[in-house]
Amino acid sequence: MNEKVISLTNIFKSFDNQVVLKNISFNINKKEIVGLIGPSGAGKSTAIKLMLGMEKVDDGTSTILNTTMPNRKLLSRIGYMAQTDALYEQLNGYENLYFFGQMKGIKKKLINDTINHVARVVDLENDLNKRVSNYSGGMKRRLSLAIALLGNPELLILDEPTVGIDPSLRRQIWQELHKQKEKGTTILLTTHVMDEAEWTDRVLLLLGGQLIADNTPYNLMKQYQVDSIEDVFLKAEGGNN
Repeated sequence: MNEKVISLTNIFKSFDNQVVLKNISFNINKKEIVGLIGPSGAGKSTAIKLMLGMEKVDDGTSTILNTTMPNRKLLSRIGYMAQTDALYEQLNGYENLYFFGQMKGIKKKLINDTINHVARVVDLENDLNKRVSNYSGGMKRRLSLAIALLGNPELLILDEPTVGIDPSLRRQIWQELHKQKEKGTTILLTTHVMDEAEWTDRVLLLLGGQLIADNTPYNLMKQYQVDSIEDVFLKAEGGNN
């Protein structure tokens, strides 16, 4: 039997009388990589904030690791990367990683090895002594991803993790995500890069605040009779206009 890690049930959310999510329901199981895709304004980031308890639902329930959200105690078991980088710009990369590593409860004797590992994954090993205010936008995204990977979280929630990252490093990051999955980590990510969605186990497609598809990339391409997830997206979007 599949072990549910995330369960959203009939989630409804509006802002200023504008409906953002209409009765969204889905489950994500242990050791799955799930891609949440959709156009800008489809409600992807809102769905993530609701499941983490960062926004209040108008109706419905969000359960993570068998716990109804919001629940602060659970956050240490989750690696979260927001769409905007929340970094200490006056500190260097190493100091940011050390601070967040301590926040996640990583033991002092392990913290240096942990920092070196995540820095290697995101190709920041040679930039850890630079002040973050001098980082490029892409370097800040990589540091944010490294912070999310600290401490072997049971669940990774990544909002646009590869924006501004070059293709070869993107592939390296995906290799690490698949390694994390094999270790037992569950991963939910949003992406605008449609070929990335083909590297997931399942794709959730949000359009107009509604979940219109939930299936494997292969099954979605077969269902829509196309050769790529980008074409699935375009065909689904066209059919909903």
